[in-house]
Parts: sequence; structure tokens; C-alpha cells
Amino acid sequence: MIKHVMGAAVIALGLSAAAHSQSTQERADARLAQFTETGESRSCLSTTRIRSITPLDDSRWLVTTRGGDTYLNEVSRGCFGASSPFSYIQYRIPGGQLCRCEIIRVVDTSSNMSRGACGLGEYQRLEPVAAGQADAGA
Repeated sequence: MIKHVMGAAVIALGLSAAAHSQSTQERADARLAQFTETGESRSCLSTTRIRSITPLDDSRWLVTTRGGDTYLNEVSRGCFGASSPFSYIQYRIPGGQLCRCEIIRVVDTSSNMSRGACGLGEYQRLEPVAAGQADAGA
């Protein structure tokens, strides 16, 4: 969920309780296996195009646009707690784009205190793996 508050956008994060049975790394790898890299990348995305940002783990986030495109963003040094169901990410942007090197804060939902911060990387465009390709690789 994306919420704009006085020039700031807040993205709520969460994981289902059932998903906790696997390690964060296993869940991230399984989700990324559903995509293939296109070799295309972008430095910025318009915030009006972003539908969701889903941390796969503390370093790798899937960004989905309203047009249905999917991007992988690998943040600098990881963002401690980003994939926790008890955190959300928050950013303030001067314009209408979320760009590489923008600082993202991870905020604890119970205390509203910052757990850490990191910088965004390039947006690497991904394509869904076709059903036949996914079966062939298994």
C-alpha cells in the first residue's frame, strides 16, 4: 500500500504468518525464480507509476508498476528489518520520482522509530518466466 503524507510516501510492508516457515533467503530466491532479467535498467521511477514495493529480504525489493512492469531494486548495504512484518518503509522525495541513491528509512510499526536506512539501487527490469520455462527448469 502506498500512502502520500505531506510530500512523503509510506509503503506498508508485511509477510503472512505462513511464509515464516521458510527462511527469508529461501522465500526471496523462490520469488525471484518466477522472473528472468531483461538486461534493462532505469535510474528512476515516477511515484505515480509505483503500485507496490515488496521487500524480498533486507537487500532485494520487487517494485511493481501500475502498468504491470516488475523491477528488482538491490539497495545499498541492505536495509535492516525491511522484510519484517513489523516494519514499513518511508521516503521523502523532492520531485515526483523515486531514484537511485534516494535514502529509504525502515520504521518499526509499534514505535514509529527508525530501524535503519539505505540507498536505492538501479531498477532492473524483470519479465515473468513462462509456465513452460519454469517447469523445464525444475
